[in-house]
Amino acid sequence: MSTTSLPSYVAPPTFTRTPTYSAEPHAYEQRLALNRPAQRPAGSFVKQSKNVSLRLYAQEDNASLPVYGCGAAVEGSVTLSKVEGVTAVDVKIEGSLILREVGEGGTTTYKLCLDTVTLWNRNTDPESCPTTLEFSLNLPTTFSDGKDTYPLPPTHDVHLSGVPGFNATIEYMVSVSVAKGSRASSLLLRMGNGNVSTPFIYHPRSRPSVPLPARMRQSSETFKFIPNPEWNCHESVIRTRQAGGKDVVCELYLPASRVFSLTQAIPFHVVFCSSAFSLAAFMPYGPTATILAPNKQFTRLRVLRQSTVDVRNELVLGTKTDIWRVDTIGEGDFKHAGDGHEWLCFSGEIQLDKDVKVGSFKAGGLIVRDFLEFTMHPPEPAKAPFKEMRLVIPIRLTTDPWSVDSMTSAVVDDWSSPPTPPDLAYAY
Repeated sequence: MSTTSLPSYVAPPTFTRTPTYSAEPHAYEQRLALNRPAQRPAGSFVKQSKNVSLRLYAQEDNASLPVYGCGAAVEGSVTLSKVEGVTAVDVKIEGSLILREVGEGGTTTYKLCLDTVTLWNRNTDPESCPTTLEFSLNLPTTFSDGKDTYPLPPTHDVHLSGVPGFNATIEYMVSVSVAKGSRASSLLLRMGNGNVSTPFIYHPRSRPSVPLPARMRQSSETFKFIPNPEWNCHESVIRTRQAGGKDVVCELYLPASRVFSLTQAIPFHVVFCSSAFSLAAFMPYGPTATILAPNKQFTRLRVLRQSTVDVRNELVLGTKTDIWRVDTIGEGDFKHAGDGHEWLCFSGEIQLDKDVKVGSFKAGGLIVRDFLEFTMHPPEPAKAPFKEMRLVIPIRLTTDPWSVDSMTSAVVDDWSSPPTPPDLAYAY
């Protein structure tokens, strides 16, 4: 029996060519994303006592206090000038949220983080204690008050004077404890003799999930703003007191995300619509200076920060009796952008207070919220041709602006249930 062998198959030769790359995109290319790790500071922060030196790495030169971000590693070294008689060396990180009501005396304290690492112990290490010991502890990203879990809050301090008033403080500290000799002498040393500690600033960074939109365009024919999905219109009405007069409809346009960076101005546009007669009567009470008040505006757009503290357990008429304060942290600057027979247009931006370093957060009994408040308050409400108007819109503030190469966490635009504090949740 004869067999016929099949011809063997030879694959055609393949040629590979390494694609060319460039550090920057060409004119016909577009960069979709760029992610570069943030460069860590190269300096150190040093705190020293008589016999112990604490050095914390990755800090800015000449920093007044160490600074750490979300989930950061607290890295450093401990140097001992004398190791004779040392039995143990520990490093501890602790944080606390202290809420105290002025007048009533109620105080609530939450432990935010507590972590201790033993760098050396005579009972487990037969060798003599080294003069320099390295360490690294990671900060937690959350804490629990026993009921709920919250993101670890930033270093913060707020006070409300008066009775009732409150003090709210969030603080963090890293300390070194050196034990020597017997248990009794070790206790004395742990109370401060030969040990060293320093507070540090916990400053978690955040950024908006989208950039600020371009300014709204105006129609070439009417000069009114052209609707844009990146901008939302928030409407309110200024009621007239004049017989035969017409109410003034206020259209406040804000970026749709309502998430803004502390370091960038917040843009806005405003349109006032009514009859020519009512707009003429409204002009002296509008957002720009007039002869009625050359140094004062009756129509204002501000960013307000409300700090609420809950240290009471009793109810008044079935309602929880929280204490709060409200601060202005930004003021809008209006510029005339056009007008017609039945409308007035303004554009502007809000510059935020440079002393504000953290955004809104909630931690146990302390809540910090931010709002935009749009108001019209005439100097003599009973005699003015219009009633007062007030519109409040919740916003969120971040530490950093939007960036494609940022390593900070993005704020998700979730407004399914915006905050409604009792003193801000209404509009005339």
